[in-house]
Amino acid sequence: MGKCWARLNPNSTIGHVALGHGDYGDVLALQRTLHAKRCAGELGDLLLSVEHNPVFTLGRSGMHDHILVAEDTLKQQGIQIHEIERGGDITYHGPGQLVVYPIFDLRGFGKDIHRFIWSLEEAIIQTLSELGIGSARNDGFPGVWVGARKIASIGVYVKNWVTYHGLALNVDVNQAHFRMIRPCGLSIETVSLNDIRDLHMSVAEVGAIVVRQLGALLEKDIVTMDRKEVI
Repeated sequence: MGKCWARLNPNSTIGHVALGHGDYGDVLALQRTLHAKRCAGELGDLLLSVEHNPVFTLGRSGMHDHILVAEDTLKQQGIQIHEIERGGDITYHGPGQLVVYPIFDLRGFGKDIHRFIWSLEEAIIQTLSELGIGSARNDGFPGVWVGARKIASIGVYVKNWVTYHGLALNVDVNQAHFRMIRPCGLSIETVSLNDIRDLHMSVAEVGAIVVRQLGALLEKDIVTMDRKEVI
């Protein structure tokens, strides 16, 4: 993957807004607002990082049949369901999981969506390596795996060459919630970082490493921003 991203994009910085804990619907609305502003050239490339309340999201090929429990069970567990624009099937977001949403104009990166997804995966792989965990891609399945277990998911949507949705990395999630679905329509075993190494790291601490690694891969400086600065 030999292209030099810095030569393709004259802007040398990426903004990063750490949202802390966030309701999925609220953050989805924020993404859509920022996507429109990025399309209009009103802001630069931006990363949002967040830890969501429990939610199942269904992509464009998502099927409710892949939810394996009754609606009453979801209500009791406080798990929402959202149908969204990204590709793919069903996935879970919740406490103990890092989610990063890139709002990027791919025209600054050679309109190369495949390389962009590769970079998101690579940022996760390098983060895990820094923490002493070996991981890899699984040909034909977006995301990052530790052996046969999936530790991170990728689901990006591109409209007018601007991205939203993004990546999710399991730090210390409730695996019982994952067992309520058939992730991506497959029988996949998931795993969290803290299942492999008991590092006692918070989602925010892991998020800072992922954002730093992604900035290094894209050859950009990361600038910390407040939510009020971008809306």
